[in-house]
Amino acid sequence: MTFKEFNKKIFSPLIWGNLLAMGLVAVGIVVGLWYFLEDYTHHGESIEVPNVKGMPFHDAEYALQRAGLVAVVADSAYNRTLPAGTILEQLPVSGRQVKSGREIQLTINTTQTPTLIVPDIADNCSLREAEAKLKAQGFKLGPVEYIPGDKDWVLGVKCRGRHVAAGERIPIDAPLVLVVGNTAVEGEEELISDEEWQDSIVAGEEEVEEIEIEL
Repeated sequence: MTFKEFNKKIFSPLIWGNLLAMGLVAVGIVVGLWYFLEDYTHHGESIEVPNVKGMPFHDAEYALQRAGLVAVVADSAYNRTLPAGTILEQLPVSGRQVKSGREIQLTINTTQTPTLIVPDIADNCSLREAEAKLKAQGFKLGPVEYIPGDKDWVLGVKCRGRHVAAGERIPIDAPLVLVVGNTAVEGEEELISDEEWQDSIVAGEEEVEEIEIEL
């Protein structure tokens, strides 16, 4: 091939036309990709996250939708002082600047009361030990019920008026009543209060006076 023929092929309108078309296609792809990414990432947009803590879920969902955000239930917890379905936490927190369409993760107050397993304390530990163990596990305790039996020894456990066994699940809000013995063990001196002690002294003095009068 001569040099003249080579130049003729290099500078052929067909080749340059193809190169120009490829260049235009490449530019179109770059520009289209740029606009796509800008739209996808919401470049330049900034939305302040509203505060939805303490709201019922449906109200919180509506407030987030109006702001262009998406409500997502991510977790649940339990707060006995708030109604079920109340928003306890949100992430991102209120006041943060985010893009539209951002998911806001919500923690809601569970609709079901959590339960706890009753430990094996009946006829197995003293009143002080039982109270410490139950409080550490999150149980609520009601007034102690005393019955004849070994003094300060836990003889049973009640919940809402009925006896419960070890391993049984009860609602975390339901108080437990410990059934405890109040009879002193044989050979053990019973302790009396100061008031009872004063009453016994007064009674003794009255008996002495009655004896002196008779004499």
